[in-house]
Amino acid sequence: MLKVVEVKTKKQLKKFIMFPYKLYANNPYWIPPLRVDEMTTLRWDKNPAFAYCKAKYWMVYKDNKPAGRVAGIINYRAIEKWGKKYARFGWLDFIDDPEVVKCLLGLVEEWAREQGMEGIQGPMGFCDLDKEGMLIEGFDQPGTFTTIYNYPYYPKYMEMLGYVKDVDWYEYVLEVPDKLNGNILRIAEAVKERWQLRTLHFTKAKQILPYARDIFNMINEAYKDLYNVVPLTDEQVDFYVKQYFSVANPDFVKIVVDKDNRMAAFGIGFPSLAKTLQKTKGKLLPLGFIRLLKALKVNESVDMVLVAVRPDLQGKGVNSLLMTAMAEACWKNGIKVAHLNPQLENNLKVRTQWKHFPSSQNKKRRCYYKDLRASKRA
Repeated sequence: MLKVVEVKTKKQLKKFIMFPYKLYANNPYWIPPLRVDEMTTLRWDKNPAFAYCKAKYWMVYKDNKPAGRVAGIINYRAIEKWGKKYARFGWLDFIDDPEVVKCLLGLVEEWAREQGMEGIQGPMGFCDLDKEGMLIEGFDQPGTFTTIYNYPYYPKYMEMLGYVKDVDWYEYVLEVPDKLNGNILRIAEAVKERWQLRTLHFTKAKQILPYARDIFNMINEAYKDLYNVVPLTDEQVDFYVKQYFSVANPDFVKIVVDKDNRMAAFGIGFPSLAKTLQKTKGKLLPLGFIRLLKALKVNESVDMVLVAVRPDLQGKGVNSLLMTAMAEACWKNGIKVAHLNPQLENNLKVRTQWKHFPSSQNKKRRCYYKDLRASKRA
């Protein structure tokens, strides 16, 4: 027998957040998110995205045991920008039971229709910097702290319930070479001279902070045409600066500026936190924070989280400067492997730039869509 609980209190929200820790307790590929980050993102009074988003969360119990969870989200700025009255589902996790997942998605679909929505997409978050995309390939590959992991039965149930592909992302793993391909070095030198560019290097995290707002302004500019992206507000920028830049390893934050000191490109990587998060189970206390700080300094792999080139310089080889700088940072820190964040299937400019590195596609993830008008008529 199923029981539905709408999450309305902080106590209920904590149970919502903790559900996957039990579901994936013995899975070696699931990376626990930081519990404090999950709480901050999902709290109505903490996440600045709630200035333009509406959300509801539900948990489903089977035989009085937690069996699944889901979030329903309506991003009104996305509706305004893209002209589609779509809701989103996210934070979807469930046991291997068709009755449970049907109940969970049914709750979101019914709520979305009540709000006047015509379709639903997911998994997605409040904005593009939240985790998105259900894993459909690479279930035996280690995850990263910025992506979703799910069991192989998830996509099977999505299709069973009438959800279809909306868009796919690809993920790659790169081997850090002992030396860079000569073409990259030649392009980097030519681009640097032609466009009068220089790369900034940092030794302390606080040195990055004066550039933080420019980084997010460039994200807004460079990512604006990508799938479902909505510009971040000033309040969101402050939120993410505080969340990430205070603990960034300065060796893996590279900024390229032009002759007028205007930002031309940037790249941000984090030494992998995956193994540490598994050991600490996403907790900061009592020793989690210390272990995370150590992982940010001593590691053998790096997660490339964000890369952007100013639109007027895209396709002109500027990314070669970032590749050179990041390779040097990897050599300095003994990094052997780089994991790339998900890349849209139609973003060929980004996907083809890794051809000069020993690389392989190791994961694929999908955003699903369902027409709520059609399903209602059915």
